[in-house]
Amino acid sequence: MEDNREMPDRIPRRGARAVALPRPWAYPIEWRLLDGRGWLSKSIAHEIDQRRLFPWIPVFFGVGIALFFQADGQPALWAPLGAALFCAAAAIALRRKPAAFCAVIAITALFAGFSAAAIRMRNVASPALARIVVTPVTGFIEAIEDRQEGKRLLLHVVEMRDVPDAERPERVRVSVRLGIELSPGQLITGTARLLPPPQPAWPGGYDFARDAYFKGIGAVGSMVGQVRSDAASPAPTWALRLAAYVDGARNALTERIATSIGGAAGGVSAALVTGKRGLIPEQTNEILRGAGIYHIVSISGLHMVLAAGTFFWLVRALLALAPSLALLLPVKKIAAVAAMIGATIYCVFSGSDVATERSLIMTLVMFGAVLADRPALSIRNLSISALVVLAREPEALLGPSFQMSFSAVAAMMALVPLMHLKESDGRGSGIVARVASWVSRPALGLATTTLVASIATAPFAAYHFQSLNPYGLVGNALALPLVSLVVMPSAVLGVLAYPFGLDRPIWQIMGFAVSQVLDVSAWVGSFSGSTVIVPALGSASLVLLTVGLIVMTVPASSLRWLAIVPAGVGLAFAATPHRYDLFIDRDGAGAAIRGRNGRLTLVGRPSDFVAEQWLRADGDARSADDASLRQDARCDKAGCVVAADSGRWIAFVQEVSAFEEDCRRAAVVVSQLQAPPGCKARFVWDGRALKESGATTIRFTPDAIEVRSVRTGTQIRSWSNKAHPLEPSPAREGLRRAQPIPEQDLPEEDVSSGEPD
Repeated sequence: MEDNREMPDRIPRRGARAVALPRPWAYPIEWRLLDGRGWLSKSIAHEIDQRRLFPWIPVFFGVGIALFFQADGQPALWAPLGAALFCAAAAIALRRKPAAFCAVIAITALFAGFSAAAIRMRNVASPALARIVVTPVTGFIEAIEDRQEGKRLLLHVVEMRDVPDAERPERVRVSVRLGIELSPGQLITGTARLLPPPQPAWPGGYDFARDAYFKGIGAVGSMVGQVRSDAASPAPTWALRLAAYVDGARNALTERIATSIGGAAGGVSAALVTGKRGLIPEQTNEILRGAGIYHIVSISGLHMVLAAGTFFWLVRALLALAPSLALLLPVKKIAAVAAMIGATIYCVFSGSDVATERSLIMTLVMFGAVLADRPALSIRNLSISALVVLAREPEALLGPSFQMSFSAVAAMMALVPLMHLKESDGRGSGIVARVASWVSRPALGLATTTLVASIATAPFAAYHFQSLNPYGLVGNALALPLVSLVVMPSAVLGVLAYPFGLDRPIWQIMGFAVSQVLDVSAWVGSFSGSTVIVPALGSASLVLLTVGLIVMTVPASSLRWLAIVPAGVGLAFAATPHRYDLFIDRDGAGAAIRGRNGRLTLVGRPSDFVAEQWLRADGDARSADDASLRQDARCDKAGCVVAADSGRWIAFVQEVSAFEEDCRRAAVVVSQLQAPPGCKARFVWDGRALKESGATTIRFTPDAIEVRSVRTGTQIRSWSNKAHPLEPSPAREGLRRAQPIPEQDLPEEDVSSGEPD
């Protein structure tokens, strides 16, 4: 039968836009289809039609990586690799059954992620020091980072006296305060005080040892005494020469920019171009964080777009000047190749951080689509980028750089259709209305994307840094226009003029704009509550919020509304943080005890870094030198006692002579010394336990003790008897209120801050 319905001559504008969009944000929920299979089938069909199944491959790949890092010990490689190959073969056999094929592909991606992590773990395996040593060290300088207090070197070790070859680290990171002029690639010799890479200050805290392992760093410390160059140096490998050459070029440009501008603006400007952040004063870092714009010093999307776009525009414009070339050659594709090469060089030059690699891969995919005359779908582009980054560095999944960068970009991509739906062509409007639309549209876009990115990255900021910046929207709205219109274009022009020696005026213009950005940041950061310290987010809450974010951004259908469930449960968990009653340092040098007032009290000699990690994990905004941190502890030279929030007295023993009384009178005894076998305290955590467990947190309940350690995980122990509050004995009534004790000599530790663009 002939169909008499006539097709419309023209698709309405609203319908055309909805068809053109990769996915409409407001895909409606049809409640009448919520009979289970009908709604689900319709949603899945829409996902397939919009080609939204591929983005789930990197999701399951990441799940496999996460499972690897939860495994005990070092899992075998043959098991996940064999399972991945078997599942891949099964997928080929089931390719004509869509549901089974998709399920097997997901399992294949999971095992592939597990295998990638296992392979990476084996490829980077190298010895690490197990004890503190002071020994002569000879090594090549791979990289130098200039800092305000000196230099920090990454040494490729050639010889380390007093350390057997089987235990000798491949690389060490040392600081140098005074010494000869140093340059990358140079072979130096000197005496170094080296320590094992420090483990987290508390279970769930920043794990420097893990990051150092994947970078091949087996020890950290400082050079003591004179550092001299070894004239009779063996020839370095080509890889070392290349790394040294790139780092030397980065240092030279960093120094050129910093000296041309000067001050804090010079350090920030240099970081914007070369990725070297060592010259930024810590106070300036705090100002940028307080304003919520610290992400500008992380070389990522904005930097890569300007760099690649400049190459693309210049090459295309130059070729277009010759009509014969423009007519005979594919000018656009040649310019795309030039942009791809230039962007890759810029990524290598700027240090190849995770956010930079993400931006580079997305840029290469975009220009690759130009070469193939195909559109570059944004979510597919991001998925390819995630796969490449995770396959190359699976450990990046656990770091803030990967999590915050990809979450921000994915959330903004989910918002793009909504932003387009709000646009207006402006036809029929007056000049005033057109100007207002031209001004308001980018302002609205900036405010909206900033808000979405801030919400998307908030869970990861709370988990890794225990801080939120509520005024980030204001800071970005005021600073980013200046960064986009003046700072970054000046950076591109300065790099192009640098080989000709004509770059100094450009750097000075850039420095003036950066100074204005810092002034705006200082003003925003001065607002009350610009930085909010929150208790550390639990792992369960982070996982649920991450699942919610993925479900919200990946699907194209109304399946995205399912994100409400995990996100809601995750927020509920976040609203009831899991606080600990006792933090114990990894070597027992100090502890933090929750007193009767509900706040932490410091005892012993923990370093400022460790103490601040404990405070931030508890959502406490006090600094490590705050006098109130020690006023509730009663101490003498033998140790301290604190009345805990649970009503029990907790003793921190520093001398053997205190064990006799504290074991008899206190409910809990903590010490880096070994407690005597007859200690009658209800709970004892001494040097023997710390050696096995590392940094430890303890939570007291009426019936049990929850012990969580870096090395041994979580244990639940019951009280042997019902503990009761005890007052200090008369012999200890004369204990003085604790005074701050000089911090112990620990290696410098810093937390990498990956920021989204």
